[in-house]
Amino acid sequence: MIKTIDARMVAKMFLGGAKNLESRKEWINELNVFPVPDGDTGTNMTLTITAAAAEVSGLEELNMETLAKCISSGSLRGARGNSGVILSQLLRGFTKGIKDREELDVIDLANAMQKAVETAYKAVMKPKEGTILTVAKGAALKAAELVQTLEDVEEFCRLVIEEAEAVLAKTPDMLPVLKEAGVVDSGGQGLVEVLRGAYDALLGKEVGDSFEAVKREAPVRVSAQTEADIRFGYCTEFIIMLDKAYDEQTELDFKAFLESIGDSIVVVSDDDIVKVHVHTNDPGLAIQRALTYGSLSKMKIDNMRLEHEEKLIRDASRIAKEQKEREQAEKERKSEEPRKEMGFISVSIGEGVGEIFRGLGVDYLIEGGQTMNPSTEDMLEAIEKVNADHIFILPNNKNIILAANQAASLTTEKQVTVIPTKTVPQGITAMVNYIPEETPEENKTRMQAEIKNVKTGQVTYAVRDTKIDEKEIHLGDIMGIGDEGILAVGREIRETALAMMEGLVDADSEIIGIYYGEEVSQEDAAALGDQIAERYANAEVEVHYGGQPIYYYVISVE
Repeated sequence: MIKTIDARMVAKMFLGGAKNLESRKEWINELNVFPVPDGDTGTNMTLTITAAAAEVSGLEELNMETLAKCISSGSLRGARGNSGVILSQLLRGFTKGIKDREELDVIDLANAMQKAVETAYKAVMKPKEGTILTVAKGAALKAAELVQTLEDVEEFCRLVIEEAEAVLAKTPDMLPVLKEAGVVDSGGQGLVEVLRGAYDALLGKEVGDSFEAVKREAPVRVSAQTEADIRFGYCTEFIIMLDKAYDEQTELDFKAFLESIGDSIVVVSDDDIVKVHVHTNDPGLAIQRALTYGSLSKMKIDNMRLEHEEKLIRDASRIAKEQKEREQAEKERKSEEPRKEMGFISVSIGEGVGEIFRGLGVDYLIEGGQTMNPSTEDMLEAIEKVNADHIFILPNNKNIILAANQAASLTTEKQVTVIPTKTVPQGITAMVNYIPEETPEENKTRMQAEIKNVKTGQVTYAVRDTKIDEKEIHLGDIMGIGDEGILAVGREIRETALAMMEGLVDADSEIIGIYYGEEVSQEDAAALGDQIAERYANAEVEVHYGGQPIYYYVISVE
């Protein structure tokens, strides 16, 4: 019988859960109801938990407090998509319940699970049953029941997981869209996979003590000329566990020293740790200087001349140089500009869309959208770079709103307002209706009101067979997707787009905006625009280059 588990076992169980989720992510992606080629639930949850798992595997001093901090902070900042944000909130609540304990018994675990559910439900504006939240709640209720009769942690975990699986199996009865598609909730399945992996670790199944989210390819020997082209040959990485004062000036001095011995420098500080990356010919010098600030962990030194092909090295050097030049130019430009009262951050999905947002006054673009949901950390970095007292964030995707809200809640030095734009056309409308002379609150009210007048249609292709909205969909079909569901299914792009428009345009429609993607020619987009203008003569039709991947057309109707 196992009556208690310590921090080392909790860490092992957490890593086991993360690894099991990672191994099952593509299968979980397949459970998504909408068969669109996007950044799906399994991917988002995996990226969220692996951000925390990487932190946990790098812990040098392992106790419940440090473990809880790594899991909470890593998952919060790494959270992507609605499912990832909810998972991060579950982990945040759970760690609140364990951080002050030296060991955990079944009562501690049950209390932490209850805290996890409470925290996650509070983070979601309109919690929907039949989702990951329902599975978590069912497991927590079972845990509270079991502590009345059980002391064995192993038996407790087994029965909790059985209950989670039972609740998961009922999710199609709670959400008709799941029943129609013949699947369980993908987020709930992801949570069950985390619990299963954690239980396997408890039983002693080998999961390892570290977590590598990105697997390295085998080293490749390159030519002598390539080796000569590399100015600094050793990629050096480590984490400093601070035990001395480390303020902003200290960090600037440390960066200056690293620049004197190498390049490709990244120094990121987070409370009592500093992550360091540098390319240098003398790793020992970097290590010696770092030791003056504290102890080191997660040290890694790679000979780049042995590990990368010539093209990869040259491309990386060029990209790093260009990025450094852009960042330096941007930093100089921002430092010269007076601080603005209001600034804007927008998620963008393509080159053309990005140019439109810049033209409307957006200060910072985050590339992402449907194909790769940006993380909370991406949002926080954008907030830091916008030189304004009050910042508006336009997520432009319903699966990014929670991550944006989470970033706003973690920001203390600036006022951040998230306008809950669910599509790019809504984001464009929000910017069009911004009035500089009015207060942030007045602009917030206006923008939120105006985006409700925008209907959006998106044309893409199906990545699997399914049935939804009483429509049979097959792999490779073209789909026209509206704000509330699938409006049209066909085999041809233009015909499907025209059929979709019948569900978007009504007698009150005045403006139709067509944003064509990177796979659509200007001629085809113009032809579609002409046909739409002919069918809906009372509306003004505009055609713009969007440049978005995956989606042939994004169409707005106002």
